[in-house]
Amino acid sequence: MRRGWLALGVVLLAAPLAFQDPFYERMIALVLLWAVLASAWNIVGGYAGQVAIGHAVFFGVGAYLPLLVYTHWQGVPLLGIPVGIAISVGIAVLIGVPTFRLHGHYLSMATIAVAELIRLLVTNWEFVGAARGLGGPASGRTIWDLSYRSSIPYYYIFLALFALVLGFTSWMEQSRMGYYLRAIKAGQRAARSLGVSAPRYKLYAMIASAAFTSLAGSLYAVMLGFVDPDSVFGIMVSVQMVIMAALGGAGTLIGPLVGAALLIPLQTFANSLFGGQGNGLTFILYGGIIILLSRFEPGGILEIWNHYLARKARKGRTE
Repeated sequence: MRRGWLALGVVLLAAPLAFQDPFYERMIALVLLWAVLASAWNIVGGYAGQVAIGHAVFFGVGAYLPLLVYTHWQGVPLLGIPVGIAISVGIAVLIGVPTFRLHGHYLSMATIAVAELIRLLVTNWEFVGAARGLGGPASGRTIWDLSYRSSIPYYYIFLALFALVLGFTSWMEQSRMGYYLRAIKAGQRAARSLGVSAPRYKLYAMIASAAFTSLAGSLYAVMLGFVDPDSVFGIMVSVQMVIMAALGGAGTLIGPLVGAALLIPLQTFANSLFGGQGNGLTFILYGGIIILLSRFEPGGILEIWNHYLARKARKGRTE
């Protein structure tokens, strides 16, 4: 197991050396960014089993705050990151306390509604740029602006954040919180009968998930240098997180990275080849993935791989 993690670490550290084209450098940076986002959603969706489809709220808040600090006060965008995390955690509490008493599609609809309401609010609020959005510094004034011409520095920043999310998730898996979340996912009534406070631990998972999602949103905005309501608060942001985690394997450590490594290149090449029509193809692809996962293997690619290894082991024992 340790050898596998070491090999993965070496591959991720050396990946930029295999690409010398800015197009591919940006693509692999986005793979890691979305792996972070899918991993953050995985905490509440994969381990706790709560189908929350409103994480664009936390991503958008995190993305807007650094550029707000620059736009209104000419401050270093990094100063907005802790503010964005604090606001996202507050929103997570406001959303989680009432909605975690709901189950199934009721929870999904509630989180979608909250995300859409906040998107509409931002679209019509002049202080945050309304529908025009916000921009960051045209060029780096100091090193703290994190403004680079190449995508490689952002790649390693996202890699460090991904390692942080994996470290937290690994710790959570082996802690009491992880056991409680898995019990809640298996059955809330059974978990409550064992003394587990389901709403409280689901809220803890939501808070952790919101904090990481907000941090990733802030770094995304610093890299891109511009945000608008649809690009960071749109429902497809939330859907992408869910699809990537589910495709790779929700409730597993490495599943979100597998999903992001497959879907981001597909989306990037579709947009490159077909322009604006590529987005339509992406939506069709996501819909197809949802249908296939629901019909054949809800556990995702890693579950398929585990089944293959199990069959291979059984075959080896019978020979």
